[in-house]
Amino acid sequence: MIYVCVPVHNEARTVGLVLWKVRQVFTAFVREYQIIACDDASTDGTADVLASYARVLPLTVIKHHKREGYARTLEELLRLALQRTDRPKRDCAITLHADFVHAPETMDEMVKRIESGADLVVAEQNRALGRTRSWPERLARQWAPRLLRVGGAVKDSVSGFIALRLIVLRQATQGGSAEPPLLTTEGWAANAELLARLSVHARRLEVVPSAARYDLQQRPSRAKPWQQLLSAWRSRSLISAARKGSGVIVLALLASGNTLAQDTVCTGVPAGSSTTAAAATVAVVPVIKRTPAVPFPVGERLTFSAKYGVFSVGSATMEVIGIDTVHQAETVHIRFKLTGGALWYHLDQTIESWVGLYDFRSRRFSNIQDERGKHRESRFEIFPDSGFYREAGRDTTAATVQDPLDDASFLYWLRTVPLEVGKRYEYARYFRPDRNPVIIEVLGHDKVSVAGKKWRALVVRPKIPQGRGILAEKSETRIWLSDDKQRLVLAIQSNFSFGQVTLKLKDYVVPGAEGGADQQ
Repeated sequence: MIYVCVPVHNEARTVGLVLWKVRQVFTAFVREYQIIACDDASTDGTADVLASYARVLPLTVIKHHKREGYARTLEELLRLALQRTDRPKRDCAITLHADFVHAPETMDEMVKRIESGADLVVAEQNRALGRTRSWPERLARQWAPRLLRVGGAVKDSVSGFIALRLIVLRQATQGGSAEPPLLTTEGWAANAELLARLSVHARRLEVVPSAARYDLQQRPSRAKPWQQLLSAWRSRSLISAARKGSGVIVLALLASGNTLAQDTVCTGVPAGSSTTAAAATVAVVPVIKRTPAVPFPVGERLTFSAKYGVFSVGSATMEVIGIDTVHQAETVHIRFKLTGGALWYHLDQTIESWVGLYDFRSRRFSNIQDERGKHRESRFEIFPDSGFYREAGRDTTAATVQDPLDDASFLYWLRTVPLEVGKRYEYARYFRPDRNPVIIEVLGHDKVSVAGKKWRALVVRPKIPQGRGILAEKSETRIWLSDDKQRLVLAIQSNFSFGQVTLKLKDYVVPGAEGGADQQ
């Protein structure tokens, strides 16, 4: 997840354009993102602009009723991003000004650097486009970074346009505590102070060039050059102390056996060191193994025969294809494929889902169907953390539910939930909110003979209001699930335009199942 943090004060002319540019960047450079904007007591039309964009973008708006200032606003946004993330080692935040001086298109390169292992990326102003600034402005912009040096490769310490891995912010704020404040200065000095406090916790810091877009800025600069220079001069010792103080904290934590390592696990003892001495300087981090929310093994394959009355009319398969990465999340790729027909009717349908391995939430869904010579195809990118989905071929987004599922993933998720005979369950988990709730009725027990053996089964009736396909309400679908811990799909009965078709399990492969590696 990428959290784009935008402090705003009286930017009604530009903030909407900036937000829309962010959307364009992450439409072309597909990543899961949220925008968090803080309206610092604006007195123009900023609040109305933000409210209108909040209806169409993954945007959270915070409102200050009295002016808090740039530094406190920026810190509040960063702390909110840290509070929201559940993966601080992977997720990042980007600070972006609302006056269009920062070029949002630089964000894709900044994110690439984070994904390549950097913990902190600074977008440095390498050229200025547009209006000619006064000589005091140019002088102040040139000398302020020299007064506020933060070390490393950073030359433009007052940029204010940075990307940071959120684990670095957590370390800099001592676990996210609201006290003491992270930023104690204001203006350009606050940007340098933020870098100083973060850089010591970053294993790798990189810089990228970025043009200052004064050609798009719609108002004169609010920066008062001589005040900024004076503030920078007065803040030199504080910035230096922030860096050195953070360094002392790091050494103290290492000496006490705590670790600031983010991804590495140290289990060895340095050559020539005693175990006791090594224990004082080397932290041992336990490896925590996460339990997958999707319990079905890669390679599981269920094959069905399709019958229309006594006639064989085709076949179908359900299978777990593999593990993929979608929107930076580890996902399980599953597929349901149906092929068949008779006389004048023919149907080929493939629905695929990429569902989060550790959270069982859909990230991508596709439905490709050829029926009676007509081809229909729909593909969706789903961003559950951001709360929206996007259909391929359309330039707009739509809101989704908190824990979205699609047609294919519902078939698998249904196998994991407890079901009692006679109960009716409602789940508001379909990724298109207007088609909720999905209704599951447990009709009873049954005995079926499929795949060469007899099974005790649970019979369920799923219904997606206004849905399409085999789970549509009008299809009157019934599913037979094995009444055991595997919950295999034994049979599916569904209505089509020409009549009722029954899919019966013909054979199955479940890698690692009890009683052998495979069962058939």
